[in-house]
Amino acid sequence: MARIDFHSNVKDKLEYACRLTRKIWSATAEGQPVRNIVIVGELTDLKKLDELLWTFSAVEFLPHCFINDEAALDTPIVLTDDFASPALVNIPHADVMIHLGMRMPNDVPTLVARFPRIVEVVTVNEAERLAGRDRYKAYRDLGHDLHNFDQSKS
Repeated sequence: MARIDFHSNVKDKLEYACRLTRKIWSATAEGQPVRNIVIVGELTDLKKLDELLWTFSAVEFLPHCFINDEAALDTPIVLTDDFASPALVNIPHADVMIHLGMRMPNDVPTLVARFPRIVEVVTVNEAERLAGRDRYKAYRDLGHDLHNFDQSKS
């Protein structure tokens, strides 16, 4: 079973995604391979996130690209708007998936078989909160290990 973390009550999901991605990516122990991250969301959000990842920190670089970029095979952080993108099959990324969207993946068994850790980012927006609750219930009903990290105090 995959570990599925819900980060709820997030005020700004794109800024939060930058901080979370930096934390996951930089937490690699010395001598270990870098954790690969796939970020799934709506294309408009991903375009904004792409810009934000370039400008987020003046002293750090988070190497990333879109999944259809020719560098995706060698880039540790890839962005995609489709859980079932044919390009996803061709990249080796299988460590962490961060989901910024509202849709429930169609094929959860395949997704959790590939990613041992899935992070669902849920904002304070009412529609996103309701969609997040539905995803939480669906994952729970499938028997996954769920953890919630309430960001309302952050």
